[in-house]
Amino acid sequence: MKIGIDLGTRNSLVFIPGKGIVLDEPSVVAVSLSENKILAVGAHAKEMIGRTPDAITVYRPLKDGVIANSKITQAMFRHFISKVNTGINRFIKPELLIGVPAGISSTEKRAVIQSGISAGAKDVFVAKEPILSAIGAGIPINLASGHMIVDIGGGTCEVAVISLGGIVTAESLRIAGDVFDECIAEYIKEKHNLAIGDQTSEAIKIKIGTALKVEKEETMEIRGRDLETGLPKTIKVSSNEICEAISDPLDEIIVCIKGVLRETPPELAGDIMDKGMVIAGGGACLKNIATLISQKTGVPCFIAEDPLRCVAKGTGAVLDNLDVYKKSLMAKR
Repeated sequence: MKIGIDLGTRNSLVFIPGKGIVLDEPSVVAVSLSENKILAVGAHAKEMIGRTPDAITVYRPLKDGVIANSKITQAMFRHFISKVNTGINRFIKPELLIGVPAGISSTEKRAVIQSGISAGAKDVFVAKEPILSAIGAGIPINLASGHMIVDIGGGTCEVAVISLGGIVTAESLRIAGDVFDECIAEYIKEKHNLAIGDQTSEAIKIKIGTALKVEKEETMEIRGRDLETGLPKTIKVSSNEICEAISDPLDEIIVCIKGVLRETPPELAGDIMDKGMVIAGGGACLKNIATLISQKTGVPCFIAEDPLRCVAKGTGAVLDNLDVYKKSLMAKR
């Protein structure tokens, strides 16, 4: 039994060869403090964010793309394995392939492997997310040609130039979707004197967020707590306000992309100029993101097909040829 996991800060996806993506759940775990017991994992736990009594705590066990709480991550892995490992297969320990950020340290990598083993896996392999994302986006990574992938997830932004099946130059920036949400909440607090929760700021980003200011603005009605009166209040926010709110983290992502381009060998830089760069991850769903990056870097930009699932699809392709990849994955531990 082989299982591929895209271990995301916001969402985790599970891929099984022959079946495809069988699970797509938020990376959230709810724990009862009094009984020290896991109450919910995934979508059920996410519904509890900001709505729990003192006896229940909701954890996001991953921060900036890496494990922040190993015990809670083990519980999450166990939940994923039990949910997909059914029937006669439930007695067989699975082999896990887990996507990790390119900039992960050896200690952080060991934490991922140990969490998988403790959750009941026979063996755990880790692969770098930019490679998996590129495979999932349909990029022919094994050719002697340069390809650039920008994967903007929840916790990290992975920028990499790939050629002949390996990473030539890469940068892992711990600024991504979560920081966008924080900036939106902070902007609304400062400009409108309104406190909003994580769920609301994420909903604003998804519904009306834009990377570039637009002529035809969209608006959204949001509810929160008035910081002067302490009472509930409803206001309207516009897409150009959200563009202003997230401009700083977007600028940092562009600086990161430019840095990787500067370090790219000239031959590969020419290939990237011809083919353009591919944007994947949840951040690719932000309106006008490709236009903004293209304007600022002068390199054509394209959004990957099904950007949210690129890493998970990449794990599937590697699992189909796991015996070929095993030696290189084991060597890099």
